[in-house]
Amino acid sequence: MAPRCSCTALLAVSLTVLALLAGLLAPHSAVRWPAVSLAVAAALLPLWGRSLRRRDDGTSRRVCVLVLGDIGRSPRMQYHALSLSKHGYHVTFVGFSGETEDVILYCLFFNEPISCFAVGPKVVSYVTKVTVQSLQLLRVLLTMELQAHVLMQNPPGLPSIAVTWFVCLLRGSRFIIDWHNYGYTIMALSHGPAHPIVRLAKWYERFFGPLASHNLCVTNAMKVDLQKNWGIKATTLYDRPASIFRETPLKLQHELFVRLAAVYPQFRHAGSEAERTIFSVRDPADGTVTLRAERPALLLSSTSWTEDEDFSILLTALEARCLQIRRFSLIQNMFPLCVFLCVCAGKGPQKEHYMKLIDSLHLEHVEICTPWLEAEDYPLLLGSADLGVCLHKSSSGLDLPMKVVDMFGCCLPVCAVHFNCLDELVKHEENGLIFKDSAELAEQLKTLLSDFPSSDGKLGTFRRNLHSSRGQRWDDNWDQNVLPLITAPR
Repeated sequence: MAPRCSCTALLAVSLTVLALLAGLLAPHSAVRWPAVSLAVAAALLPLWGRSLRRRDDGTSRRVCVLVLGDIGRSPRMQYHALSLSKHGYHVTFVGFSGETEDVILYCLFFNEPISCFAVGPKVVSYVTKVTVQSLQLLRVLLTMELQAHVLMQNPPGLPSIAVTWFVCLLRGSRFIIDWHNYGYTIMALSHGPAHPIVRLAKWYERFFGPLASHNLCVTNAMKVDLQKNWGIKATTLYDRPASIFRETPLKLQHELFVRLAAVYPQFRHAGSEAERTIFSVRDPADGTVTLRAERPALLLSSTSWTEDEDFSILLTALEARCLQIRRFSLIQNMFPLCVFLCVCAGKGPQKEHYMKLIDSLHLEHVEICTPWLEAEDYPLLLGSADLGVCLHKSSSGLDLPMKVVDMFGCCLPVCAVHFNCLDELVKHEENGLIFKDSAELAEQLKTLLSDFPSSDGKLGTFRRNLHSSRGQRWDDNWDQNVLPLITAPR
């Protein structure tokens, strides 16, 4: 019975996707294509056997966590999965294969169908990709054990919202969407808001989003917007730092700097001592580690090198800061060779573009390093840095950068570029500074780092404020806001 059900399910979604395609190609048809799509799905519902809803003793403790993307780049969903596992749930993590730290969870991976369909007209390629992903996802969700809940990240939500809702309807599972942003606003960065694909994506999210059983979101601003404009009642689950994000002890800092110095020359000290880096030194006699008094400041900007982060702002600010130093320095060698080291950690589609810009710069007193860090080294480097820089601009103006959450977990003050709801996280002149352009950022770098490494200035004040205002960690926040949704009676 199960193979027959799966085949029928594949047929249903195939017809639904074809109906969507027909509506896209003939938007002015007298027959509304959303109605056609749902009519096809509804007509095939009676063909399913009871096996798709067959429950056993373990069904109520099974939860599927779904990301139609790289699991390794979805830390919030990883945290969801770990929290569920800690409470005794059997978690199936579904998504594209990526770099995930967790090894105790059962993961189902499938390949992203990009390279196979990158030829031909863009609209046809995109529709083909969505169709293949629909069939892939449908096969995975129908052939796995019956899940009590499916918790899905959005974005990306096309086609996962519709397919997941459809399967949950068939199998009797509860469908939960965790709204990180709006997918159509991200697409608009590349195509513009008037593009047919963007308009289709916007309609799609507005139509299928309210069909979920429960909804989570990342800010109160998004909660209000979902309720006002989408008719969706959501629970705000702020991102909170995991316990691994904390200040790094000196010994671990030095060990990290030594490892990085072996690969990246920007971390090396000019001398030949094996136990000395540009930031730290270890006494071979007793093993004591100290920070060098003449060390540069360590700036850190973690990034995915995507369109919602304009790194030219940081590069222009660094150029301006170097000019300020050069003008101020009336005496040769008044400043050390390197005033600060700026680390831009991460990888992504626009990294090569910005690497060319960085190579074209001739900066004095500033070094730039663009490493890809091991998963265990990233929180250590955050906990070792002196100042964080965030260039994330929300495409919707309704989400918050998780990188800043992690920085605050390490009591690391932040300079962050302004957007609408940023003040839900960054409190200007309290735990960091907010800037609007490269000129403001350059002035903020001057203000915060002019007396480095002294802790008497604003930088030290911000760090002390972060120490005294530490809020909930992820586990307590999740237990308070999400666990009640999972344990609520059906």
